[in-house]
Amino acid sequence: MSGHSHWSTIKRKKSAADAKKGKIFTRLAREIVIATREGGGDPSMNVRLELAIDKAKAANMPKESIDRAIKRGTGEDKEGANFDEILYEGYAAHGVALMIECVTENRNRTVAELRHILSKAGGGMGDPGSVAWQFNRMSYFALSSNDHDFDTIFELALDAGADDIQQDEELIEIFGEPSNFRAIADHLSKANIKPDESGIRYLPKQEIELDPETTVRVMKTIETLEEFDDVQNIYSNLSISEEAILAMENS
Repeated sequence: MSGHSHWSTIKRKKSAADAKKGKIFTRLAREIVIATREGGGDPSMNVRLELAIDKAKAANMPKESIDRAIKRGTGEDKEGANFDEILYEGYAAHGVALMIECVTENRNRTVAELRHILSKAGGGMGDPGSVAWQFNRMSYFALSSNDHDFDTIFELALDAGADDIQQDEELIEIFGEPSNFRAIADHLSKANIKPDESGIRYLPKQEIELDPETTVRVMKTIETLEEFDDVQNIYSNLSISEEAILAMENS
């Protein structure tokens, strides 16, 4: 998964730059609204909300905007649209499977735009269940290998119920069942360890390997999808090599 994680780190830096222009605040607010509606407005009791607030703060989202989104989620603030959280399945070109998490107030608009983007790039939308079987839904944490001791992280994660801990030159990655996300997060937090990335993700059971040039074309399709405001997260089974990442950065 390190190729995906490296690419995610690059995208996070780009998102931070976009945040300065206010480009991602709408998406972050929607995530806070949905998380609050699902689990309540107290982040200490709602791990998804806590994570959403952390992301918003990292993007320098104003506190009043965060508070307003929480109030919309709890129903205190009646203004604004009612959002629905929807998971779409589809394929990019060359059979690359996609799981697309969206938050929208207009389902028809969202699915039409997703279909247009995928069709234009040689892919298409899939029926429910046509793609999901290729992924496992898991808790995921990533930490810098240079900044953390692997043995310490391994013991903490194992004690918290993690299923797997992996390390390469750049990252230590922790994997676990979705139900263990809070326990793993709490164990790391109590040890004053803050992951670079964390969340509940769809991780591919097997990855598709393409040549670097073709990989970049599919990555650009995924980027186009991510630029659509209704899209919150995208997961794929595309294998991303260092060569493809370098080519994407220079394109």
